[in-house]
Amino acid sequence: MSFSQKTKNELSKLPIEDICCSLAELSALVRMCGTIKIAGSEKINLKFSTENASIARRIFSILKKSYDVDIEVMVRRNRQLKKNNNYLIAIGDRDISKKILLDVGFIKEKENNIFNPDYKIEKDIIEKRCCRRSYIRGSFLGGGSISNPEKTYHLEMVTNNKEHAENLSEIINSFNLNAKIVLRKDNYIVYLKEGEQIVDILNIMGAHQALLELEDVRVLKDVRNNINRIVNCETANLSKTISASLRQINDIELIESRMGLIKLPKNLREVASLRLDNPDASLKEIGMMLDSPVGKSGVNHRFRKIGEIAEELRGGR
Repeated sequence: MSFSQKTKNELSKLPIEDICCSLAELSALVRMCGTIKIAGSEKINLKFSTENASIARRIFSILKKSYDVDIEVMVRRNRQLKKNNNYLIAIGDRDISKKILLDVGFIKEKENNIFNPDYKIEKDIIEKRCCRRSYIRGSFLGGGSISNPEKTYHLEMVTNNKEHAENLSEIINSFNLNAKIVLRKDNYIVYLKEGEQIVDILNIMGAHQALLELEDVRVLKDVRNNINRIVNCETANLSKTISASLRQINDIELIESRMGLIKLPKNLREVASLRLDNPDASLKEIGMMLDSPVGKSGVNHRFRKIGEIAEELRGGR
């Protein structure tokens, strides 16, 4: 089972409490996975379609609790892709179907916009903070997905209406998040990509088990990344130390073969001898080995002088 499915299953099992919140969640589900069957000007049937059995049960429960209507549930086998089951929840009562669409603001009684539904979210439905959380949850259940946090951080909700995408983004961002919108084919994608923000929206929706699992992955990835950074830094420093040591040894051996180390000033002769005896030592360590210890910069200055002498010898001067 994917991380997205586990998250949806957890959200689908949350208790359905306040009527206002269930209406907000239903309002989102209508816009995300609902369809209207129209037979004539006033004959309307509302249907919901989902591939997740838990979401189908939740839609059924919300409709039963809020409207106590007869509901038909059908299971079909998809012929495409993975051939998953497709659950169809249909409301046979046409009057109740129309009432639901009116209650969630999808159609307007006075405007008679059955053939031109309104995707704009009614302000009354999302006035309360708890209702905004329910609307986000319904949107995710109806048309959302979340990637496996082991691979990447990405949560998105898909709608086919630009105005609805903008409204949904505003609702999400009212919780100090930074949801963005992108057009993909004919759909509008409202998405979050930062791990911290995805943790926040999971908390907002009430997916606390998924939140804890994602946080565990984030901590492990952070620790792994920190270890890699430290190892890379240490490796780079070690490589620099070895390269510098080899260069210094080459300079010292050249001086010894051409003129002898005895002709070097005492301070240069000391560091040259220590370098030959301690090829792996750092500048700081060589400085501490001197009879009169000096700092890293002092040792580096002496090796620079040795390098200049070696260059003069290479140039034949």
